[in-house]
Amino acid sequence: MTGWRLLLTRPAEDSAALASLLAEQGIFSSSLPLLEMAPLALTDTMRAVIDGFDRYCAVIVVSKPAARMGLALLEQRWSPLPRVSWFSVGAATAQVLQAHGLDVSFPLEGDDSEALLQVRQLREAIARPAGRVLILRGEGGRELLAERLREQGASVDYLEVYRRDLPQYAEATLPELIRAERLNGLVVSSGQGFAHLHQMAGDAWPALAQLPLFVPSPRVAEMARAAGARTVVDCRGASATALLTALGATRPVL
Repeated sequence: MTGWRLLLTRPAEDSAALASLLAEQGIFSSSLPLLEMAPLALTDTMRAVIDGFDRYCAVIVVSKPAARMGLALLEQRWSPLPRVSWFSVGAATAQVLQAHGLDVSFPLEGDDSEALLQVRQLREAIARPAGRVLILRGEGGRELLAERLREQGASVDYLEVYRRDLPQYAEATLPELIRAERLNGLVVSSGQGFAHLHQMAGDAWPALAQLPLFVPSPRVAEMARAAGARTVVDCRGASATALLTALGATRPVL
């Protein structure tokens, strides 16, 4: 795996942690964060959801920023937190929740809504009479999870706690970094991350689209292929372990 020279695009803190883990495996990486999580101002709607938190039978957290920012808001109002069933889309988000002493269920394979919907504990939680589910997430995003839960009879609300911004960079920063560092692989952790990568590539995208692109899920893989990416590797998860497994199964172009 030491032939890989990767571009990491996660938020700065997450990229730094991933770069450290990759370095332990002898893998070179260079970071250009393409996602910046900005907290949303607290609104009356958000306050009403937080005040009524004890109405929910299940809480689903879709990302680490949602876990950190959502818990910060909830713990300002509730101490201790009411007893609810907690779920996360992936293991990394679960670790943030577990650090707060919460018992969390999550898919053992895959880091997406489709995988979470197959988790037995979630199906059991929403089977309760008048089941209400709260989804902690960033602004906007997929509706699949809420749609499927409503089809199964649950009532679903959102608590959106941040927006995903693209940090400001000079034009051509992305392709120039890839050339300067002789990078031979790209890593994105979400659909929004890929959208920002595509945007930042600009006129250089046809060339960058030839590089292996590591993505966390079939949905993001489909997005990338539709945009013209030639070699898309679905890691089936956004964790470092999932990425390392995918790297080991893919031959770098040197």
